[in-house]
Amino acid sequence: MTSSAVSIPMPSVPRRRRTPEEVLAAAPVSGPKRVLLAAPRGYCAGVDRAVIAVEKALEHYGPPVYVRKQIVHNVHVVSSLEEKGAIFVEETDEVPEGALVIFSAHGVSPAVVQSAEDRGLRTIDATCPLVTKVHREAVRFAKEDYDILLIGHDGHEEVEGTAGEAPDHIQIINGPHEVDKVTVRNPEKTIWLSQTTLSVDETMETVRMLKERFPTLQDPPSDDICYATTNRQVAIKKIAPQADLVIVVGSANSSNSVRLVEVALEYGAKASYRVDFANEVDESWFEGVATVGVTSGASVPEVLVQDVLRLLADYGYGAVEEVVTAEEDLLFSLPKELRATLKEAGDVTRALGGRGNRPTS
Repeated sequence: MTSSAVSIPMPSVPRRRRTPEEVLAAAPVSGPKRVLLAAPRGYCAGVDRAVIAVEKALEHYGPPVYVRKQIVHNVHVVSSLEEKGAIFVEETDEVPEGALVIFSAHGVSPAVVQSAEDRGLRTIDATCPLVTKVHREAVRFAKEDYDILLIGHDGHEEVEGTAGEAPDHIQIINGPHEVDKVTVRNPEKTIWLSQTTLSVDETMETVRMLKERFPTLQDPPSDDICYATTNRQVAIKKIAPQADLVIVVGSANSSNSVRLVEVALEYGAKASYRVDFANEVDESWFEGVATVGVTSGASVPEVLVQDVLRLLADYGYGAVEEVVTAEEDLLFSLPKELRATLKEAGDVTRALGGRGNRPTS
């Protein structure tokens, strides 16, 4: 008689977090423990505007409200809005005809707008105005028959939207390693544009290499990398040389959050990690660490940063020094389609999106 063993998976057991005493015993720390907290960090005006747009649409139109792609690249924000009745879809053909759909902060191509119109969808365009600026530049220079070299990550929603404005004129360049592959019709009529959330240093290195090949390559009329991306990178550059460890709060699909980890390491941090939530922090990272740098990507609510600071305090990093490298006070009006609805309803509670206005809990 034979018997067959049945494999029953063991339930997962939460990992026991080591105590501060155990961490200290594994690797003593020389010097006082402290946190250098980057400022600016977290929500930018474009993200704030987009999140408010979804919240206000749910409030005034009622759920469900459909959103094409993630409204911003942060898992906490997306899950919070789902709990309120937002439904996130990949494409407009997943939205019932006649329903309301919001375009994400990263922007969409004219083909997506046309698709929504063909399906009779009501739309709210929550594209960040700084992304819209890049779209308009692409349209303008395509009309003037320029070759446009778009520096950005192929497949990112923002790049897809910008490239879709002038597909016959745009080449996407993922970084310095692709410069040698670039061909243009007329170097005298060639301009570069960029995704708004890139590493400033890497983008300028790509531009430098492009100009070695095409000395008459023209610059965009104004910086394409957004103020928030630049400011957050400047802040972490100041902190990194002093940091044994840098923790970046942000999601894996957030380009600007991932760049912050890279910038921290490039500018001298001994180690740097990205987490979505405080419970993802590994206490072994604290071994031998005196100074911890903390920052967050431009789509991260402050409550998530505060959770990390509380965890750090539990491990002896209670002294927090804010390192301020810029002040941000930019505000954007909500999408025009939504402003009209709010005006009719007499809702004046939030007409603008910008830093400093979001709740921290």
